[in-house]
Amino acid sequence: MARTNTRLVEAHNTLLKTLDTMDIGDALSSDSALARELNVSRTVVRSALKEMTEKSIISKEGRNHVIKRKSNADDLMQGPPVLRGIDELEKTFLEWVLRMDVPPGTALNVTQLAKDFQVATHTLQEFLTSLSRYGIVTRRPKGGWQLEGFTSNFALELSDFRAVLEMNAISHLVKLPPSHDVWSRLDQIEADHISLLERIDEDYHDFSSLDETFHTCINSVVTNRFVTEFQKIISLIFHYHFQWNKSDERARNEAAIHEHLTYIDALRSRDERKAMDAARQHLATSKQTLLNSINAHVRAS
Repeated sequence: MARTNTRLVEAHNTLLKTLDTMDIGDALSSDSALARELNVSRTVVRSALKEMTEKSIISKEGRNHVIKRKSNADDLMQGPPVLRGIDELEKTFLEWVLRMDVPPGTALNVTQLAKDFQVATHTLQEFLTSLSRYGIVTRRPKGGWQLEGFTSNFALELSDFRAVLEMNAISHLVKLPPSHDVWSRLDQIEADHISLLERIDEDYHDFSSLDETFHTCINSVVTNRFVTEFQKIISLIFHYHFQWNKSDERARNEAAIHEHLTYIDALRSRDERKAMDAARQHLATSKQTLLNSINAHVRAS
Protein backbone atom coordinates (compact mmCIF):
# COMPACT_ATOMS: atom_id res chain seq x y z
CA MET A 1 0.00 0.00 0.00
CA ALA A 2 1.39 3.39 -0.93
CA ARG A 3 0.36 5.20 2.20
CA THR A 4 -0.61 4.25 5.72
CA ASN A 5 -1.58 6.08 8.88
CA THR A 6 -1.44 5.15 12.51
CA ARG A 7 -5.22 4.74 12.96
CA LEU A 8 -5.49 2.38 10.00
CA VAL A 9 -2.52 0.29 11.14
CA GLU A 10 -3.90 -0.05 14.66
CA ALA A 11 -7.41 -0.89 13.43
CA HIS A 12 -6.17 -3.42 10.88
CA ASN A 13 -3.92 -5.27 13.33
CA THR A 14 -6.55 -5.27 16.11
CA LEU A 15 -9.16 -6.63 13.72
CA LEU A 16 -6.69 -9.27 12.54
CA LYS A 17 -6.34 -10.55 16.11
CA THR A 18 -10.12 -10.69 16.45
CA LEU A 19 -10.47 -12.68 13.24
CA ASP A 20 -7.94 -15.24 14.48
CA THR A 21 -10.29 -16.06 17.38
CA MET A 22 -13.05 -16.90 14.90
CA ASP A 23 -13.51 -19.86 12.56
CA ILE A 24 -12.79 -19.98 8.86
CA GLY A 25 -16.05 -19.34 7.05
CA ASP A 26 -17.44 -17.04 9.76
CA ALA A 27 -18.89 -13.75 8.59
CA LEU A 28 -17.67 -10.44 10.00
CA SER A 29 -19.91 -7.85 11.57
CA SER A 30 -21.13 -4.93 9.50
CA ASP A 31 -18.82 -2.02 8.72
CA SER A 32 -20.72 0.18 11.17
CA ALA A 33 -20.47 -2.39 13.96
CA LEU A 34 -16.76 -2.89 13.36
CA ALA A 35 -16.23 0.88 13.39
CA ARG A 36 -17.87 1.09 16.81
CA GLU A 37 -15.89 -1.85 18.16
CA LEU A 38 -12.58 -0.43 16.92
CA ASN A 39 -13.49 3.18 17.71
CA VAL A 40 -12.60 4.36 14.22
CA SER A 41 -14.49 5.68 11.22
CA ARG A 42 -16.14 3.42 8.66
CA THR A 43 -13.63 4.74 6.13
CA VAL A 44 -10.79 3.30 8.20
CA VAL A 45 -12.66 0.00 8.58
CA ARG A 46 -13.22 -0.24 4.83
CA SER A 47 -9.53 0.41 4.18
CA ALA A 48 -8.59 -2.33 6.64
CA LEU A 49 -11.04 -4.77 5.04
CA LYS A 50 -9.70 -3.90 1.59
CA GLU A 51 -6.18 -4.69 2.76
CA MET A 52 -7.31 -8.05 4.17
CA THR A 53 -9.21 -8.88 0.99
CA GLU A 54 -6.11 -8.19 -1.12
CA LYS A 55 -4.18 -10.60 1.09
CA SER A 56 -6.95 -13.24 0.76
CA ILE A 57 -7.53 -13.27 4.51
CA ILE A 58 -11.20 -12.52 3.87
CA SER A 59 -13.43 -12.41 0.80
CA LYS A 60 -16.63 -10.60 -0.07
CA GLU A 61 -19.58 -12.98 -0.39
CA GLY A 62 -22.77 -11.11 -1.09
CA ARG A 63 -23.06 -8.37 1.53
CA ASN A 64 -20.75 -10.10 4.00
CA HIS A 65 -17.02 -10.41 4.49
CA VAL A 66 -16.10 -14.02 5.23
CA ILE A 67 -12.91 -15.34 6.82
CA LYS A 68 -10.87 -17.46 4.37
CA ARG A 69 -7.74 -18.21 6.37
CA LYS A 70 -5.85 -17.59 9.58
CA SER A 71 -3.29 -14.79 9.63
CA ASN A 72 0.49 -14.99 9.92
CA ALA A 73 3.19 -12.53 10.99
CA ASP A 74 3.56 -11.16 7.46
CA ASP A 75 -0.08 -10.03 7.45
CA LEU A 76 0.47 -7.39 10.13
CA MET A 77 0.57 -3.87 8.74
CA GLN A 78 3.67 -1.82 9.45
CA GLY A 79 3.07 1.72 10.58
CA PRO A 80 4.81 4.80 9.21
CA PRO A 81 8.29 5.33 10.68
CA VAL A 82 8.42 7.28 13.93
CA LEU A 83 10.04 10.58 13.07
CA ARG A 84 13.08 11.69 15.07
CA GLY A 85 13.36 15.01 16.82
CA ILE A 86 16.23 17.51 16.79
CA ASP A 87 18.25 15.75 19.53
CA GLU A 88 18.20 12.39 17.75
CA LEU A 89 18.89 14.11 14.43
CA GLU A 90 22.08 15.68 15.81
CA LYS A 91 23.43 12.25 16.75
CA THR A 92 22.38 10.73 13.44
CA PHE A 93 23.92 13.57 11.45
CA LEU A 94 27.19 13.24 13.37
CA GLU A 95 27.28 9.49 12.79
CA TRP A 96 26.60 10.02 9.08
CA VAL A 97 29.43 12.53 8.80
CA LEU A 98 31.82 10.25 10.68
CA ARG A 99 31.07 7.03 8.83
CA MET A 100 30.27 8.23 5.32
CA ASP A 101 33.32 10.47 4.82
CA VAL A 102 31.25 13.32 3.43
CA PRO A 103 33.67 15.78 1.80
CA PRO A 104 33.32 19.56 2.22
CA GLY A 105 31.46 21.20 -0.60
CA THR A 106 28.94 18.36 -0.74
CA ALA A 107 25.46 19.50 -1.73
CA LEU A 108 22.91 18.24 0.80
CA ASN A 109 19.74 16.75 -0.65
CA VAL A 110 17.28 17.71 2.07
CA THR A 111 14.47 15.50 0.80
CA GLN A 112 16.68 12.42 0.65
CA LEU A 113 18.40 13.15 3.97
CA ALA A 114 15.04 13.63 5.68
CA LYS A 115 14.05 10.14 4.50
CA ASP A 116 17.42 8.63 5.45
CA PHE A 117 17.38 10.21 8.92
CA GLN A 118 13.63 9.61 9.43
CA VAL A 119 12.88 13.22 10.27
CA ALA A 120 10.35 15.70 9.01
CA THR A 121 11.74 17.96 6.31
CA HIS A 122 11.04 21.05 8.39
CA THR A 123 12.99 19.50 11.31
CA LEU A 124 16.01 18.95 9.09
CA GLN A 125 15.73 22.49 7.71
CA GLU A 126 15.61 23.86 11.27
CA PHE A 127 18.68 21.81 12.21
CA LEU A 128 20.66 22.95 9.16
CA THR A 129 19.72 26.54 9.90
CA SER A 130 21.15 26.17 13.42
CA LEU A 131 24.39 24.75 11.99
CA SER A 132 24.65 27.60 9.51
CA ARG A 133 25.27 30.02 12.37
CA TYR A 134 28.64 28.37 12.84
CA GLY A 135 29.50 28.08 9.15
CA ILE A 136 29.18 24.30 9.22
CA VAL A 137 26.66 24.42 6.40
CA THR A 138 25.74 27.25 4.08
CA ARG A 139 22.82 27.98 1.82
CA ARG A 140 23.56 27.49 -1.86
CA PRO A 141 22.95 30.48 -4.20
CA LYS A 142 20.18 28.67 -6.06
CA GLY A 143 18.65 27.07 -2.99
CA GLY A 144 19.44 24.09 -0.81
CA TRP A 145 22.35 23.47 1.54
CA GLN A 146 26.02 22.65 1.26
CA LEU A 147 28.36 21.07 3.81
CA GLU A 148 31.41 23.29 4.36
CA GLY A 149 34.96 22.76 5.55
CA PHE A 150 36.85 24.91 8.04
CA THR A 151 39.93 27.10 7.97
CA SER A 152 42.86 26.89 10.35
CA ASN A 153 41.79 30.17 11.96
CA PHE A 154 38.34 28.73 12.61
CA ALA A 155 39.96 25.67 14.23
CA LEU A 156 42.16 27.82 16.46
CA GLU A 157 39.26 30.01 17.61
CA LEU A 158 37.14 26.96 18.28
CA SER A 159 39.86 25.19 20.25
CA ASP A 160 40.65 28.25 22.36
CA PHE A 161 37.01 28.79 23.28
CA ARG A 162 36.61 25.10 24.02
CA ALA A 163 39.50 25.33 26.48
CA VAL A 164 37.93 28.32 28.25
CA LEU A 165 34.69 26.41 28.80
CA GLU A 166 36.37 23.21 29.94
CA MET A 167 38.77 24.90 32.35
CA ASN A 168 35.81 26.63 33.94
CA ALA A 169 34.04 23.28 34.28
CA ILE A 170 37.12 21.71 35.90
CA SER A 171 37.24 24.41 38.57
CA HIS A 172 33.68 23.44 39.51
CA LEU A 173 34.12 19.68 39.17
CA VAL A 174 37.10 19.24 41.53
CA LYS A 175 35.12 20.92 44.31
CA LEU A 176 32.14 18.57 44.04
CA PRO A 177 31.51 16.17 46.94
CA PRO A 178 32.13 12.40 46.57
CA SER A 179 28.36 11.85 46.52
CA HIS A 180 27.93 13.80 43.27
CA ASP A 181 26.97 11.53 40.38
CA VAL A 182 29.74 12.92 38.15
CA TRP A 183 32.24 10.69 39.97
CA SER A 184 30.34 7.48 39.28
CA ARG A 185 29.92 8.58 35.67
CA LEU A 186 33.67 9.13 35.39
CA ASP A 187 34.22 5.65 36.85
CA GLN A 188 32.09 4.16 34.08
CA ILE A 189 33.79 6.28 31.43
CA GLU A 190 37.18 5.09 32.70
CA ALA A 191 36.04 1.47 32.46
CA ASP A 192 34.81 2.10 28.91
CA HIS A 193 38.21 3.54 27.98
CA ILE A 194 40.04 0.52 29.36
CA SER A 195 37.66 -1.79 27.51
CA LEU A 196 38.28 0.04 24.24
CA LEU A 197 42.05 -0.20 24.73
CA GLU A 198 41.71 -3.99 24.86
CA ARG A 199 40.05 -4.04 21.41
CA ILE A 200 41.64 -0.95 19.90
CA ASP A 201 42.83 -2.72 16.72
CA GLU A 202 39.29 -3.51 15.59
CA ASP A 203 37.20 -0.79 17.27
CA TYR A 204 39.33 2.36 17.24
CA HIS A 205 36.50 4.18 15.42
CA ASP A 206 34.46 3.89 18.64
CA PHE A 207 36.70 6.44 20.33
CA SER A 208 34.78 9.31 18.76
CA SER A 209 31.60 8.70 20.73
CA LEU A 210 33.57 7.91 23.89
CA ASP A 211 35.46 11.20 23.57
CA GLU A 212 32.17 13.05 23.25
CA THR A 213 30.79 11.31 26.33
CA PHE A 214 33.89 12.19 28.35
CA HIS A 215 34.00 15.90 27.53
CA THR A 216 30.22 16.23 27.82
CA CYS A 217 30.44 14.70 31.30
CA ILE A 218 33.02 17.27 32.40
CA ASN A 219 31.09 20.23 31.01
CA SER A 220 27.79 18.96 32.42
CA VAL A 221 28.72 20.09 35.93
CA VAL A 222 28.19 23.68 34.79
CA THR A 223 24.52 24.54 34.41
CA ASN A 224 24.66 26.78 31.40
CA ARG A 225 22.56 26.39 28.26
CA PHE A 226 25.30 27.95 26.11
CA VAL A 227 27.86 25.40 27.30
CA THR A 228 25.45 22.58 26.44
CA GLU A 229 24.78 23.96 22.96
CA PHE A 230 28.44 24.64 22.26
CA GLN A 231 29.43 21.11 23.32
CA LYS A 232 27.27 19.74 20.50
CA ILE A 233 29.07 21.92 17.98
CA ILE A 234 32.45 20.85 19.38
CA SER A 235 31.55 17.20 18.90
CA LEU A 236 30.48 17.73 15.32
CA ILE A 237 33.45 19.82 14.23
CA PHE A 238 36.25 18.03 16.04
CA HIS A 239 35.19 14.52 15.17
CA TYR A 240 34.30 15.40 11.61
CA HIS A 241 37.79 16.66 10.96
CA PHE A 242 39.50 13.91 12.92
CA GLN A 243 38.21 11.53 10.27
CA TRP A 244 39.80 13.39 7.36
CA ASN A 245 43.34 12.28 8.14
CA LYS A 246 43.12 8.50 8.46
CA SER A 247 46.82 7.69 8.13
CA ASP A 248 47.37 7.38 11.89
CA GLU A 249 43.82 7.32 13.19
CA ARG A 250 44.26 4.20 15.29
CA ALA A 251 47.47 5.47 16.93
CA ARG A 252 45.94 8.89 17.57
CA ASN A 253 42.88 7.41 19.22
CA GLU A 254 44.96 5.09 21.39
CA ALA A 255 47.13 8.00 22.53
CA ALA A 256 44.03 10.08 23.27
CA ILE A 257 42.61 7.27 25.42
CA HIS A 258 45.77 7.31 27.56
CA GLU A 259 45.51 11.11 27.86
CA HIS A 260 41.90 10.74 28.99
CA LEU A 261 42.87 8.21 31.65
CA THR A 262 45.55 10.57 32.97
CA TYR A 263 42.99 13.38 32.90
CA ILE A 264 40.47 11.31 34.90
CA ASP A 265 43.11 10.47 37.54
CA ALA A 266 43.92 14.16 37.86
CA LEU A 267 40.26 15.04 38.35
CA ARG A 268 39.92 12.37 41.04
CA SER A 269 42.86 13.87 42.94
CA ARG A 270 40.74 17.01 43.49
CA ASP A 271 43.97 18.93 42.84
CA GLU A 272 42.80 21.77 40.62
CA ARG A 273 46.27 22.62 39.28
CA LYS A 274 46.98 18.97 38.42
CA ALA A 275 43.61 18.65 36.71
CA MET A 276 44.15 21.86 34.75
CA ASP A 277 47.58 20.68 33.58
CA ALA A 278 46.16 17.36 32.39
CA ALA A 279 43.36 19.17 30.59
CA ARG A 280 45.73 21.63 28.89
CA GLN A 281 47.90 18.76 27.67
CA HIS A 282 44.94 16.89 26.22
CA LEU A 283 43.25 19.95 24.71
CA ALA A 284 46.53 21.03 23.11
CA THR A 285 46.79 17.60 21.50
CA SER A 286 43.21 17.87 20.29
CA LYS A 287 43.89 21.29 18.80
CA GLN A 288 46.94 20.02 16.94
CA THR A 289 45.01 16.98 15.70
CA LEU A 290 42.30 19.27 14.36
CA LEU A 291 44.84 21.48 12.59
CA ASN A 292 46.69 18.48 11.16
CA SER A 293 43.42 17.04 9.95
CA ILE A 294 42.48 20.25 8.14
CA ASN A 295 45.94 20.63 6.63
CA ALA A 296 45.94 17.01 5.47
CA HIS A 297 42.62 17.54 3.80
CA VAL A 298 43.77 20.74 2.09
CA ARG A 299 46.84 18.94 0.70
CA ALA A 300 44.66 16.09 -0.57
CA SER A 301 42.15 18.41 -2.25
